[in-house]
Amino acid sequence: MPKSEWTEENMAYAMCFFPWVGAAIGVATYGTFWLQEMAFEKGFMFHELFFTVILVLIPVLITGGIHMDGFLDTQDALSSYQSRERRLEILKDPHAGAFAIISGMVYLLLYLGIYSSLTWGSVRVIGMSFILSRTLSGLSVILFPQARKNGLAARFSQNAKKQRVRWVLSGYVAALCAGLLWMGGILGAAVIIVAFLVFGYYYRMTMTRFGGVTGDLAGYFLQVCELAMAAAAVITDVVRGYSLTL
Repeated sequence: MPKSEWTEENMAYAMCFFPWVGAAIGVATYGTFWLQEMAFEKGFMFHELFFTVILVLIPVLITGGIHMDGFLDTQDALSSYQSRERRLEILKDPHAGAFAIISGMVYLLLYLGIYSSLTWGSVRVIGMSFILSRTLSGLSVILFPQARKNGLAARFSQNAKKQRVRWVLSGYVAALCAGLLWMGGILGAAVIIVAFLVFGYYYRMTMTRFGGVTGDLAGYFLQVCELAMAAAAVITDVVRGYSLTL
């Protein structure tokens, strides 16, 4: 992406466009899965792990890993069991601790396992989940108290036209929930339930352990929410398929 200067004017509605990054990831994910199925149908015998790894890496490649960075920093902070002030300092520390590395490895392996069982039904729902996670993350930046008065998340929150952005993002949530239920049925319902459960955990965790939200914590939520929603979609799909065979 070309470098841009953030100003009060262009930050005012930036959060309204944040979910569309998830739309790009969703399209790329669905397209890669379609390419995998077409390749297998035409007799190109790639190992399934080849496409599964690509699917896992798509969000990281498109975003440059910015949200994964927040996830890793947060894991270091949470694993320190230090005071609130010390946890906030760890979030700003550019060095990666042992728990960040371990957590990153576990996270990617979990995603690899989940994506190894994708179907057409689950990949459609997961494609939409990337938009939902960013919509909820954007809402948290607008609605939750800020842990710091300065920082990227605080700047976006302070400069946003909060009432209008809140209404736009809330509209996204309503439309996405309706779309997930229409397109995915029980899979969509599972994804919605899990998304809001993680959102509730995220609010409680940020308030009790950090005193508010930061950019890193918003990234942490986004990564955890996406993993949980993907797991919900795939597990529900497998259980549904098993029940239909009985």
